[in-house]
Amino acid sequence: MARLEYRRFDEENGFPLLYYYDFIDKDEVSLRFACDYLVKDGVVYEKTSCAIEPRAYVIYVKTAEEEQASAGGTELYGYRGGIRIELREYIEHTSRYPVVHVFQFQDDDDALLHLQSDYLGWDGTEWEKTSAEVDEDRKVYVYYAVRAQ
Repeated sequence: MARLEYRRFDEENGFPLLYYYDFIDKDEVSLRFACDYLVKDGVVYEKTSCAIEPRAYVIYVKTAEEEQASAGGTELYGYRGGIRIELREYIEHTSRYPVVHVFQFQDDDDALLHLQSDYLGWDGTEWEKTSAEVDEDRKVYVYYAVRAQ
């Protein structure tokens, strides 16, 4: 088991600790390293970088001023345990990102491969990733994508 820390990317103030998780599985650390955003306590943070230190894995973040936390979505599909990834259509200049599909995984590796992929095929359509996030408030990972050309 490992320790994961989220630190504010603020060199002047010594990169203050925002959140930490002791005894976190390395597979979950990998999933979070693959994400561009963190949503926690209604705030959206943007990843600036990741680091491996002697005693912790660290994700540096800054507040994403122009982003808003998604409201609702997967509760319509019901929670069945495991890891959920929402495929959401990214629509520029809006805060509405419709859910296209919810993937459900029991295996961390399958979930990680989906988050790391640049393209996902679903229901005859190829989707190109714009970003990925871990939404702790809703307990879901989100894969934002546009229809591939």
